[in-house]
Formats: sequence, structure tokens, C-alpha cells
Amino acid sequence: MYPTQQARYTFAMLNALQEIEKSGLAELAATEDADALEQWRIAYLGTKGKLKTIMPMMKDVAKEDKPAVGQRLNEVKKTLEAAFADKQGTIGTAKATGPMLDVTEPGLPMGQGRRHVLSRTVDEITEVFARMGFSVADGPEVEDEWHNFNALNIPEDHPARDPIDNFYLQQGNDTGPLRLLRTQTSTVQIRTMEKTQPPLKVIAIGRVYRPDTHDATHYSMFHQVEGLYVDRHVTMVDLKTSLFQFARAYFGPEAEVRMRPSFFPFTEPSAEVDMKMKIKGEYQWVELGGCGMVDPNVFEAVGYDPEQWSGFAFGLGIERIAMRKYGISDIRWLYENDGRFLRQF
Repeated sequence: MYPTQQARYTFAMLNALQEIEKSGLAELAATEDADALEQWRIAYLGTKGKLKTIMPMMKDVAKEDKPAVGQRLNEVKKTLEAAFADKQGTIGTAKATGPMLDVTEPGLPMGQGRRHVLSRTVDEITEVFARMGFSVADGPEVEDEWHNFNALNIPEDHPARDPIDNFYLQQGNDTGPLRLLRTQTSTVQIRTMEKTQPPLKVIAIGRVYRPDTHDATHYSMFHQVEGLYVDRHVTMVDLKTSLFQFARAYFGPEAEVRMRPSFFPFTEPSAEVDMKMKIKGEYQWVELGGCGMVDPNVFEAVGYDPEQWSGFAFGLGIERIAMRKYGISDIRWLYENDGRFLRQF
């Protein structure tokens, strides 16, 4: 009686396993160095070795023979692996090929982190004003209508309240006040005066928000330093002296600064502060901020007697100060987080 086709497949696979085991052990016994041993491992035990290539034959083995054939396959595999391990322990592993690692070579230097140019500028400005007797005050970035407008003598119909010029978070209603991202650090001077009796001399540094179109000198989020000095007999001369002293202490004795008459609801008289800086290769006058004598209405809003006290306030843009200090011609570069740019400072 002739064997079935599946029986012939079973017989063929068992013979193939027998041949692999026999030839594998014979070739392994003949290997004499680590390189030859590695070649043997690849030929018999590798992912494309003889044991792997024979496994697809299992699908043609008779169903009743598969357990026995599978057991034989595992036996051959374990026999070859054990023999390989013994041989490897005798002659070692193959030497690594390719370029050698020179452990005496100096390592690559690690890139060191550093403070962002704006953070450094804030620290430098704070240090200069501290030498002039100013302490530091702080306040929230999310403000209410009273501190951002009313207490600063900004009337209800003033264009500064227009939604197009502010980031409003909610409209005022019966359950709570109108909320917005502060448009100036002048809100901090109100909060400071509400809880501090004069005389006082403070600066406030922080982020402010205005929906400006981004260009070389404007951004929708930027930083301001707000200064406030309240005492008896404070005059415009004190304000001008403080600003000029700051400019020359920070930028050097050659710093060019000017003040132009202007108008702000919270100061009277008021002025714009300009400084010459390099824009696209040419020196131009750039506005750093505004300043003036604190309006009597602002003093009354916080409970100060304007007949006894006088004071000045100023607000300067930190980004524009940094641009002048470090020769940066585009404010947008400060927020792009390009390491090549930031590593220059």
C-alpha cells in the first residue's frame, strides 16, 4: 500500500530535520574561531537560517503527525543551540567590526542653557531701578474694568475701551464684573496705592496684551515696566531726571532720549518717551512708552489727597528696551524660540 501525500511530507520533514542536526553538529565541531562560529549561527539559527526555512513545511504535514514532528523540530533546535553555547564558551564571540571607539578622544560639549534675553532684560532693568530706590510690585494679568479703566480716569466712552483694542474674557453682568487681559501695567499702580499709604516708589514689570498687528516693533503680547513715585512736591523735573538716569545707566552715557508732549487720561501733563535705535540698518526714534504726572482724579480714586500728594508714573516697553540694548531689529524674533537667535545673547 502506497503512503499518502501528507505522509510523504511528514517523512520528508523528519529527514530534513535529521540532516540539519547531523550537518549542523559536524560543521560546528569543525569551527575553530569566533568568526566562523558566528557564520554558523547565522546559517543554522539565524532569522534566515536552515531551521527557519524548514518551518513552512509544517503546514503540509499530516494533522495526526504534527505533534510528533513539532516535538522533533524543537529537539533539533535545542540541540543546536546547546552545542552552539558550548562552542561559544570554548572559543569566544566574534570580534566587532567597523571603526573602533577611541575612549581617549574629548567628548562633545553639552549645550548649556541660558536665560532668555527678555528675562535677562527684566533682571537688568530691575537692578537699575533698585539702585534708584524703587521696590518691586506685582499684580494679576486678568483684570477688572475698575483697575484697567475706571480708576485710571479712562471715561466710559474712551476709545481705549473699544473691544477692538482689548482682549475681553467676559462681558460684565449682574453676577460679576467685566474681565479682560490687562492692557498696561498701570493697573498695578492702582492696586499698590489702594493698599499702601504714601510716600511710595515702586516699579511693576509684567506681561500686557493688546490686539496689535505684528510687525518689527509691535506684538499682541509684550512686557512693560511701570514706575510710580508718590511723595510731597514731586515734579516733572523728577520724572525727567529718573528716566534720563535710567537710560544712561542702562544704555551708557551716549544714550539718546527725548520726551514729547502727549496725552493720557491718567497723567497730566503727559509725555511720550522715545529712544534712538537701529531699525533695518538705520537709527530711528522709537517710542519706548508714556509718562507724566499722576492725574488728581487717579489719586482720588484710590483715596489719596491730591492737595497733599503729587507723583509721576511711566510705562516703558521691555521688548523695545531689549531691542535697543542688544541690537535686535525685529520684535518677532524674541518669540520665535529659534535657538540660533537666542544663543547670541
